This record gives sequence, C-alpha cells and structure tokens, in this order.
Amino acid sequence: MRSREEVEATLHIAKLNPAELLPPVHCLSFSPRASAGECCLLQLEPGLCAELEAGHSLVIRGEKDEQAVLCSKDKTYDMKIADTSNTLLFIPGCKTPEQLLGDQASCNIIHTQIAGFSNNYWELRKCRPKLKKLKKLLMENPYEGPESERERALTDSKHTMEDLLDRIQASEEEILQQLQVINACKIEGYWRVLEFDYEMKLLNHVTQLIDSESWSFNKVPLSICLQELGPLEPEEMIQHILLSYGMRYTDEDEVYFEMNADKICTATAQMLLQNAVKFNLAEFQEVWQQSVPEGLTTRLDQLKGLALLDRNSRPETIFLLKVEELPEDNQERFNKLFTIREKWTEADIAPYIQDLCAEKQTVAALLTKYARSSLQNGVKVYNSRRPIS
Repeated sequence: MRSREEVEATLHIAKLNPAELLPPVHCLSFSPRASAGECCLLQLEPGLCAELEAGHSLVIRGEKDEQAVLCSKDKTYDMKIADTSNTLLFIPGCKTPEQLLGDQASCNIIHTQIAGFSNNYWELRKCRPKLKKLKKLLMENPYEGPESERERALTDSKHTMEDLLDRIQASEEEILQQLQVINACKIEGYWRVLEFDYEMKLLNHVTQLIDSESWSFNKVPLSICLQELGPLEPEEMIQHILLSYGMRYTDEDEVYFEMNADKICTATAQMLLQNAVKFNLAEFQEVWQQSVPEGLTTRLDQLKGLALLDRNSRPETIFLLKVEELPEDNQERFNKLFTIREKWTEADIAPYIQDLCAEKQTVAALLTKYARSSLQNGVKVYNSRRPIS
C-alpha cells in the first residue's frame, strides 16, 4: 500500500507537476488470480453497444471448420484479432477521469487490483451474411408434396429456425429474408423448400386455372383458387405458390394476388434449361415463349443470374448457370467464372457478382479489384488477374 508521501516522491522523480494532475491516485497491483487469456476484449461500434445496453444479445456463430462471425439481430460481422503494443489491463470498477471529477467522495489514493490483462482484442467488420449453406441444408430434404412426405422416414433432416440459427452464419433477420428469397415455407414447424418439379406442378395448376377462368394475371382471387385447387393440393401450398409468384392485396374485402410475369417466365426457362447441357438460343426462345401462359412475354433479361448466353458460338447457344450455385467467397467466385469463360463483358458478368458487392460498393469497383480489363473488337472485356488452373 502506497502512502501519499510515496506517491509525491514518485511524481517528483518522474518530474511531473502534481498541480497539473487530478488529486485521486490509482495504485495498481496484480490480483493473485490475474492472468492473460482468461478474458477477451471486443471492440464494439456505438450501435452494438446500444443493443447490449437495451438487453439484446450478440451471438458468435460458426462451426469448427468456419471462421467465426458475430451476429446481432439484423447484421453479421467478421471477427479479427487486432494486436496492440500496449498491455490492456482489466480493472473491475475502474473510474475514468470524468467520473472521478464528478465524484467528490473519492479518496486521494485508490488501491485497485488488476483482474487480467491482454495484448490484443477482437475487432468487428460488417460483412455479408454467409447464406449459401441455407438452401443446401434445406435441399437435403425438399418437400415433394403430401404423398411423398408420407413415404419418407421421420428421421429425414428437417430444420426449425433454432436449427438454422445454429448452423448458418447470419443474423435471424438476414436468414428470414433469405428464406423468403428462396421461396421457403414453414410446414409443421420446419422450414422447407419445395422440390422444383413439385413447385412447377403447383404453378401450372394456378396458371391453368387463370387461363380457364379468363382472369387477368393482375387480379387472381384467393378464395376461388382454394375452392378449385383445394381437392388437388393442400391449401397452404396453394397460398404459398401464390405468395412466391405474386403479390397479395385486398380489394373490397376480397383477397387477390397480382402475379409476377417475370418470375413465371424465369421459372419456365429453368424448367426447360435444366434438362439440357446447351440449347440453341433461337430454338430455346421459340420453345420458351410457347411454354409460358398465354398473355405473358418472354425476354432474355428475365434470365439474369440463371442462364448464360454464348454469342460467339455458331449457332448462338444458352445454358443454365445459376448464381446461387457459385462459390460464396469473392476470389473463388471469380476463379469459377473465369474457368467457365476466359473473357467477360461487364453486362454478362454483373448478374453473377452483384451479390458480392459490399455496402456502397459497385460492380465496377469489384471488377477493378479482381479482374483485368482490355479492349476486344472495341468492347471492354474482363479476364482474370491471376492464372486459372
């Protein structure tokens, strides 16, 4: 224990003027149990601090083979260790200079024990949620309809939201948003995706009913759909397919759906392309237009992120290339794309890298970082910055 005289002697040796310092003095000593490594420091932005102070939780997610991420209720952060040249001390109940100024009762000498210390801390950086595994998990046991479900073993993998939160490196809000994007639905408490053929079967039931009733695609009544299609499929599946391919609204207390023509055309194209390695483009466009419901018009821009056109082959061809099946890592994604095609125009590659863009980052900025540009017949094209094996 130091006395005031010892403190003043130390200040004198250090050539410090006591008049320029606050009167209270912290005398530090190490607790017998103090050690490094028992505690971790986490640097938080003000918004995350406010969430903790409000009683919300922050969760660290990741399996043994994954880099850990930290998730709030709606955001995901990469975690990286930052080293510091200064030793950081953990002092329970330590008061800042501002707190000491406001506490007139503070004695001049405060004896404090150091509970622990560290030479690093965890730094957070907002990142994209790692959602690629979500559909992969759900596709292990897709829903193929009530008849097929009865034949399946009860032990087949199904996932509740709690299961998904344990497995997916993303916040709950980001997972819910992605479940909506992939048209997942909750069946008996489990999140499921529909097997594609079954999904198209449901969609065909709806489009055929629209055609037979001569309805507008902008005004499809829910009640009649349930009444007419209920004997064929479960009502919740009919409602789900209407929600997946349309927008719900109410008119004079009646529920209607405005069907999304682009989504219907895109799904039809996928159905045609998934059974062929490559398709003659002109023949595909003809078959595609004939396959969609009457009144809908197909356009090549409906295939962005789903199919790739080869304008250099003779005849021109098209083949299935789904953005959701490409790697999630930036460099791996570009390596895969440059393996498929050596040189890309920005218009062709943009649908396949748009989802990699960080907040406020453009496709052009991403290409500058991961690709090299050149002119080919007066057109700017991009190729890999590194050799592709």
